[in-house]
Amino acid sequence: MEELIARISAALGVEPETARLAIGHVLGFFRKEFPDGPAAELIGKLPGAEEAIAAAEAAPAADGGLLGGLLGGLGGLVGGSKGDLMALAAKLSSVGLSMDQSQALAKEFFAHAEGIVGAEKLKKITDSVPGLSQFL
Repeated sequence: MEELIARISAALGVEPETARLAIGHVLGFFRKEFPDGPAAELIGKLPGAEEAIAAAEAAPAADGGLLGGLLGGLGGLVGGSKGDLMALAAKLSSVGLSMDQSQALAKEFFAHAEGIVGAEKLKKITDSVPGLSQFL
């Protein structure tokens, strides 16, 4: 986990704690959307994943500004995995990430995840949610 945190912190230009919370939100999204299969395997094989998820869930919701509020509200209207993806975007905004940083987070996270579960399993994860495969 520390390697992933350092990688994302450097790529996004954020503090390691911000990177940890962002990773925790992403992993929490995967755990909710895909409780079994490759995503569960990724979480199980990534040391510190459960702790990062718990830290993200316990973190006070910072003011995500207009964008975070808008995305969170839209997520509730859309529903399903698209709605959950919008809610994830709102959570990432609430920890201070811009849309560009959130996209960079996805690219870095998936590059790291591929090394853990392999390209085929990662593709199964990203193909399950419309729009995620663009970050591979």
